[in-house]
Amino acid sequence: MSRDKIGVARRTVLGLLAGLIPTVFLPGRAMAQGGPGGGGMDCLAAIKTRRSVRAFKPDPVDDAAVETILRCGMQAPSACNEQPWQFVVIRDKAVLEKIGGINPYAAYAKNAPVSILVAGDISLDKCGGYWVQDCSACAENMLLASHALGLGAVWTGIYPLPERVEAFGKLLSLPDTVTAMALLVIGHPAETPAPVDRYRADRVHRDKW
Repeated sequence: MSRDKIGVARRTVLGLLAGLIPTVFLPGRAMAQGGPGGGGMDCLAAIKTRRSVRAFKPDPVDDAAVETILRCGMQAPSACNEQPWQFVVIRDKAVLEKIGGINPYAAYAKNAPVSILVAGDISLDKCGGYWVQDCSACAENMLLASHALGLGAVWTGIYPLPERVEAFGKLLSLPDTVTAMALLVIGHPAETPAPVDRYRADRVHRDKW
């Protein structure tokens, strides 16, 4: 094949791949088409400016934003590529009202338009015990995606406290193989915590302790 033909073929393949990549993965162009985050932000900005938000406006979070958050969560790495996560999207106000009775530090979920439970499915855990790390990476992706979309979010802990795991399992009718790991409370922020530089040079060790 001539160099010209190879070049055309490469450009064709790259063009097809570009069409398959969601806008949210292109630096600086997240939600450029008019989502809650306006022009969006790049990856480093999202990481450096993300803060936990616990106060929310009553405005709803649309299904497209929730799907984007879930898609970003599912892009996380996982042991053996097992992807052991399951999710419950909670919009029912009656259910959100009950969350504070399980975890008092998540009582503000009743004031948020949506929360997403991130859970580990033991039946999908191929490598033996890595589901917690896998689901944690997934949850962090979701927090960053929420921030990049202009939303506020906070990780509220469930696992490994057995009473919370059991209570969330009952509240959301989880199967026996599914363990509640974290609840992400999400909404349009009613507060804007300032960014904090948490870099600690004394925590960094080179080659050995």
